[in-house]
Amino acid sequence: MGESISEATILNWLKNVGDTVEEDETILEVATDKVDSEVPSPCHGVITEIRYQPNEVVKIGQVIAVINADAVSGSSHQKSEETETTIERSQKKPEPSVQIESRGTSSSDFKNLNLGENDGFLSPLIISIAQKENITIEELQSIAGTGVEGRIRKSDVMKYLKNRKYPLPSRPQPQSPKSTYNAPPISFIEGKDRIVEMDRMRKMIADHMVYSKHTSPHVTSYIEVDVTNIVNWRNEVKVKFQEKHGEKLTFTPIFVEAVAKAIQEYPMINVSVDDKKIVVHNDINVGMATALPNGNLIVPVVKNADEKNLLGLAKRVNHLANSARNNALKPDEIQGSTFTISNVGTFGSLMGTPIINQPEVAILALGIIKKRPEVITTETGDEIAIRSMMYLSLSFDHRVVDGFLGGSFLRKVGDELEAFDINREI
Repeated sequence: MGESISEATILNWLKNVGDTVEEDETILEVATDKVDSEVPSPCHGVITEIRYQPNEVVKIGQVIAVINADAVSGSSHQKSEETETTIERSQKKPEPSVQIESRGTSSSDFKNLNLGENDGFLSPLIISIAQKENITIEELQSIAGTGVEGRIRKSDVMKYLKNRKYPLPSRPQPQSPKSTYNAPPISFIEGKDRIVEMDRMRKMIADHMVYSKHTSPHVTSYIEVDVTNIVNWRNEVKVKFQEKHGEKLTFTPIFVEAVAKAIQEYPMINVSVDDKKIVVHNDINVGMATALPNGNLIVPVVKNADEKNLLGLAKRVNHLANSARNNALKPDEIQGSTFTISNVGTFGSLMGTPIINQPEVAILALGIIKKRPEVITTETGDEIAIRSMMYLSLSFDHRVVDGFLGGSFLRKVGDELEAFDINREI
């Protein structure tokens, strides 16, 4: 699994106890965050034990099944035994694995809290949830644990998050009168209306969106961009591009390229907020908000977008888009984004006001490309011409991004798109 994954849910076993499996043969399916993944067998052998059943949640590093590897040689059998012993030993003495990328409290703070004298041991899962949900040490210490010796369990943290009050108590805020507003009841007509339960992904999307709006004061800026050169160039070369490289040429890699160049000039847009500190990311990893066939949303990531040429970007964008549609994304392909784009124009929207993909501080929405009469300046003066125009809208976190930075970055993206070279080679 990816580095930031702390647990997985068993979805389905494709093999049973007693079945013979080949090395790299898929033996089960698991779910992590938004991605369902297939788990291959690490060796050839016979499954002798299955320790977890479908719908059970397992922490990373735990043994989920035992395979009796064929004793091809004494060395291979010895290696198998040593591997199992190492796994069992690591289970008896668990050590926290804290990611450096934290939100709200640094990883060193959590380590100190774990090792010091406190109300109880914090498991790696609890630490991971705390960092993901921006829970501070003070908040963790205020949660009543229901585990052995008062230890905090996942259910305790989830219950706390469900009833979490904003502003958070660990961040002193001016006192304000308690609201007496009661949410209006939802009418339900038996026989006409129906109730649809949110699936696992939709619940996570909902929680993530609410968390983002609670965390970041959103501001949105807009500009209009003339992308006539891009449209004409793509129409001219897209067939040749596919014949030469075997890849479709969409607008997305061109947009990703422009964003990566703009981030290089304005690196403070490529940051995250860690309490009162700003984490400036060196890598430029561009997430692409992608609609799935079932109506849900996922954000695969183009890693190190600034290091790829247009062909490399096209290959990566196509791979991620196809994997998303076929539910074949790997966990590490949806992690690590530092900036996100959302092509709302795909659905005919003129523009959008996107919600920031935490823990990033900005997200760019790309509107539909429409032909319109525009006044342009030529060598002979002003003229009215048919141009392909598009709106760009940037939502940014006003805690760390002010109007100057947000507007300058947005204008730079527009300038990169408008300055596209129509003589560019493929």
